[in-house]
Amino acid sequence: MPLSVSSLARRLCSALAGLGALAALAWPVAATAADFVGIVHPRHHLTLSFAVAGLVTRVLVEPGRRVEAQETLIELDERVQQLEEQRRRIVFEDQSEIRANEERLRIVQPLAEDARRLAATRAAISREDAARSELDFLATRGRLAQLEAQKKREQAELQSAEQERLARRLQAPVGGVVTKIGVDLGEWARPGEMAIELIDASVLHLRVNVPAAAARRLRVGVPLAVAFEPGLGADVVNGQISFISPAVDAASGLVELRVRFANPGGRLSPGIKGTIKLETGPAR
Repeated sequence: MPLSVSSLARRLCSALAGLGALAALAWPVAATAADFVGIVHPRHHLTLSFAVAGLVTRVLVEPGRRVEAQETLIELDERVQQLEEQRRRIVFEDQSEIRANEERLRIVQPLAEDARRLAATRAAISREDAARSELDFLATRGRLAQLEAQKKREQAELQSAEQERLARRLQAPVGGVVTKIGVDLGEWARPGEMAIELIDASVLHLRVNVPAAAARRLRVGVPLAVAFEPGLGADVVNGQISFISPAVDAASGLVELRVRFANPGGRLSPGIKGTIKLETGPAR
């Protein structure tokens, strides 16, 4: 029986729909991408303070000055600590009593050994003389051991005095740029109060919050390009994911992501905005 025109049309539409479904299975769906904006942070942003109180006698830096690691920034009055360190050093370096007892031990030890042999052979030596010689040897050896232990204590006390003096010198734990100074010459520095603010911007990282679905596609070490505000005139830099938070923010459903990148010459400043592009899901 011949098919009507309407039947043929329905069959043709059904066949085309089937071809469309097969094509959808055969070809992958393109993922959509979106931009995410975050804030650039320095590798180190430190607030330095003294562990002890004291009078500021020297301020060796000023804001904007670049310093190296372990460089001294501020000094407190350390005259009392210098005298105490000097006293302890003199006591520790005095080896006269140890040398005297070493010399005494060198003399009495062979005498005690001779006395033991003579007493064992019943030669012309009394037991009292043999015992006296042995006690003299033991006392000298014991005293020498006491003096050696005392020198170890004196060395520890000297090291403690050195640390007390060095605690009055504020040093940079890392290299960076001084951005703020909280004390001045002649002022009294208090423990825990801000004395120096130091920023190391040789390496920066962008902190940005992204959807959890986008974060699941990423891994630490994956390279990412970071762009910046057009008005800054900064080129796009190649960064690397250094941190992916294991927790999702319950309120927003976002995950914190950090992208680290080098900043040679300090051409980029912390606090600016940076943008990364991530795939967020299939296109609709």
